[in-house]
Amino acid sequence: MPVERTLSIVKPDGVARNLIGEVYRRFEAAGLKVIAARMLQLGEREARSFYAVHKERPFYADLVRYMTSGPVVVQVLAGEGAIAKNRDIMGATDPKKAAQGTIRADLAESIERNVVHGSDAAETAADEIAFFFRSTELYPR
Repeated sequence: MPVERTLSIVKPDGVARNLIGEVYRRFEAAGLKVIAARMLQLGEREARSFYAVHKERPFYADLVRYMTSGPVVVQVLAGEGAIAKNRDIMGATDPKKAAQGTIRADLAESIERNVVHGSDAAETAADEIAFFFRSTELYPR
């Protein structure tokens, strides 16, 4: 399986509930490496742009409001099959449908407050990584 990079976000509820370390522990236990990371608070314009793919969906305004409600931690994960591996670690968006042992099954409060975001495909990952990081900020380069 090829080494890939993917974007991950610990969302405002995960940061507020001090779950950053637990989320990172799960990434690392699965063989993923954090090769770039930063904490920030998204502005409304940034959140609208990042989630523009959902702009026609009924939950878009709530998603933007939620993602701007507090700080997030954005990171780039690298490893063999990182995109699929991260999605497996996260679990289904709806924690009620997420497999036991996944971040969302174990830690999420609701479908909206589900602790993490992860890229869903190679093209999405490349775009999402570039949204938050310059190539010179990714280690190893």
